[in-house]
Amino acid sequence: MYRLIDRAVPTPDAATLLRWAAVVNAEILVTLAYVVLSPNTPTDPLIYVYPWVWVNVAVWGVLRVRPTPTSRRARWAAAIVGVAYFLLVGYAGGLYHLSGAGLGFSTHWLPPGWGPTPVYSASAFTLVLMPFKVVGYVALAYLVSVTVRDASASALSGLVGLVSCVSCTWPVLATLATGLFGSASALSSIAMTRAYGVSTVVFVVSVIALTWRPTR
Repeated sequence: MYRLIDRAVPTPDAATLLRWAAVVNAEILVTLAYVVLSPNTPTDPLIYVYPWVWVNVAVWGVLRVRPTPTSRRARWAAAIVGVAYFLLVGYAGGLYHLSGAGLGFSTHWLPPGWGPTPVYSASAFTLVLMPFKVVGYVALAYLVSVTVRDASASALSGLVGLVSCVSCTWPVLATLATGLFGSASALSSIAMTRAYGVSTVVFVVSVIALTWRPTR
């Protein structure tokens, strides 16, 4: 799928570029359809870009890695680390809270990637499954799990992934808090996206660090 230059920097072949071009074109069409059909559209175009960057980079990273063959015990240990990592970053990133208002289930139709967002609020917990966050955190957890299986992996890579989640916690929580209580202006909180610019850059660096790992 990739050929290597100087055994380090991967470059995609023509077929891979064509597949990714088709994916990006489809994402653009979906976004344009939302802009045309939705009565409430954010004015900042970057709002539409960030989720697709997360999704595309996450998919690229997962497809790029190949887990190191290890013992069954090592695979189980890596899986446990991956699940624990997902629970940690999911909590930091606002996918779930250990509190709730008991409002039940609802769906919030935010821009593509941000939504549709299923929200379930019980008395003891709340789930807010923002699509690009779910994809991004699952990818990071998987890549950390693969890193655990790789004897030459750098532990710093996982820490960088955690930073990407913590750095975007407050805008995620602000966005979802308005939607959780049924605010008609849920999109207004998405305007606070400057932190997402930083966290998106760190997320991309995290995935690259966990997949390329040139020090191997």
